[in-house]
Amino acid sequence: MKHFILLTACFLAIGFLSFGQNKSKPAKAKQKVENNIKQYWFVLLITGPNTTADSASKAILFQKHMDNITRLYKQGILKAAGPFGENANQWRGLFVFDCATRQEAEDIVQTDAAIAAGLLSAEITPWYTAPVNSFKPGKPAP
Repeated sequence: MKHFILLTACFLAIGFLSFGQNKSKPAKAKQKVENNIKQYWFVLLITGPNTTADSASKAILFQKHMDNITRLYKQGILKAAGPFGENANQWRGLFVFDCATRQEAEDIVQTDAAIAAGLLSAEITPWYTAPVNSFKPGKPAP
């Protein structure tokens, strides 16, 4: 849990730092970052209970996992994703979703083939940052 809190704090700091890098338009009045904080959903992907899948099945499931990541990104739901390096916690990767409720985040997680097959499991918690840069609402620009 200590590692999860530290990791969450790091991502929050990154969000704050990225706020100052948005130079698309000059601001009329400088707004405080804390007035723009929005809730997202941080999804910690961990090793799932299915440890018996053969390598051919895993390859297919992880290709579907990657296809789902692309789909969610294009829909503007997935704001960040990526794997972790080897670690003692069985952490495999993370997602940050832009959706309204925990139930919606849980439903989105279940669209992932690797999670549905039990290769990965997900822990979901609210996460907050300013909605700037990759965290802007809506779909990404083509």
